[in-house]
Amino acid sequence: MYGELGSTGLRRFGGYVDEEFLPQLKGRKAVAIYNEMHSNDPVVGAVVFAVDMLLRQISWRAEPHSASFEDQRTAMFLEECMNDMSHTFEDLVSEILSMLVYGWSWHEVVYKRRIGDVRNPRFRSKFNDGYVGWRKMPIRAQETLHEWDFGDDGGVDGMYQVAPPDYQMTRIPIEKSLLFRTSIHKNNPEGNSILRNAYRPWYYKKRLEEVEGIGIERDLAGLPVAKIPAKMLHPNASPDERAVADAFKKMVRNVRRDEQEGLVLPEEYDDNGNPLYSFELLSSGGSRQINIDQAITRYEQRIAMTVLADFILLGHEQTGSYALSVNKTGIFRTALNAWGTAIAEVFNRHEIPRLFDLNGWRVANYPRIVAGEVDPPDISELGQFITQITNSGMTLFPDPELEGFIRDAAKLPPKSDEAEMLQQQMQQQAMPPEMGGMPPEMGGPDDGFGSFDEFDQGQGY
Repeated sequence: MYGELGSTGLRRFGGYVDEEFLPQLKGRKAVAIYNEMHSNDPVVGAVVFAVDMLLRQISWRAEPHSASFEDQRTAMFLEECMNDMSHTFEDLVSEILSMLVYGWSWHEVVYKRRIGDVRNPRFRSKFNDGYVGWRKMPIRAQETLHEWDFGDDGGVDGMYQVAPPDYQMTRIPIEKSLLFRTSIHKNNPEGNSILRNAYRPWYYKKRLEEVEGIGIERDLAGLPVAKIPAKMLHPNASPDERAVADAFKKMVRNVRRDEQEGLVLPEEYDDNGNPLYSFELLSSGGSRQINIDQAITRYEQRIAMTVLADFILLGHEQTGSYALSVNKTGIFRTALNAWGTAIAEVFNRHEIPRLFDLNGWRVANYPRIVAGEVDPPDISELGQFITQITNSGMTLFPDPELEGFIRDAAKLPPKSDEAEMLQQQMQQQAMPPEMGGMPPEMGGPDDGFGSFDEFDQGQGY
């Protein structure tokens, strides 16, 4: 009953995954292709840059399980570990987001003993309590993957890496690592790149741009044509004649309209006085039947559509409206919020329990890392909503949590401790004594029925 009979069906041979049907998108070839798309294509680069910047600017915080002292203490320790690494947590998130390009991102967790500000970077910490904390979580680059280490149940037990500068085979166990993936379909450790569906339009767009560049150059420079004696092109031509013919062929292929422009031709004539060698540029007349710019634009739209980011092209096409942009960016921000939650859940499920276990800290309910929202609520719409429900009779204030949310959404500073204490005193004074408020002689409200002393003297209410 507790055993596992079937399998996920992941196609793999040894430590290599064979799920992709295109040969050029398998293994290290795929890494090279996706790297070219990310580094060389302006649309793909704009999409990845937008995702990176939007997810870097959100807040990443440690959230306790409850308001108990123990849960608050564990959340504070987790927050300390997040801010005590040799790199910032935002930089770590940026490295993790490489999974969007390649489908997966592997990070080795390096720990340290927190013994204060010492010279040795392996132990340097802002704290000196002796606990085990996070030193860093460096990426293990996708191009350095040699093969996966699969367990008997099909799970990933580790990865084998061959990386510069020594190019030695190294096994990194999963117990010391975190694997971030865009998809867990079939428990494939390589996930699925968000650029996979954009590969086909990117491929055609790249070729069309190359053809466009060649066509523009030919239109500006003209089609080079060289005329040489027919005997030089004959199969029985002498070696010297063949060498001259090859030189003219090379000249035609390499002619360019630039500052080095110029040709040197031999001045020889036939018996009739006609030159034996000539060179000319033929211009192409008329206009093209195919608008190559429209074709390239179409493929750019499809690249952006595959990742819900076609809003970046609005305005470049002299079309689009504000409402349309709001709808498109809203869907994109929702997807980013989902990515942020997915990244946080990897920490919550795997690394946070491991961290507390290393410290011998028996915790009933672990704290969690929570990703903030990419798109804060619209302040004007939030204000209108609060006004409407307040006018309908709902009492919203005083409510410290709601007030804190509104301050955060409006980018206002949090309430000071003095203001918080003053507000609590005013709330207590406004409450009747039977609900926990102060009696009138201590500054509480006078309900019009006299004091308790008057009631004791027989005057009644």
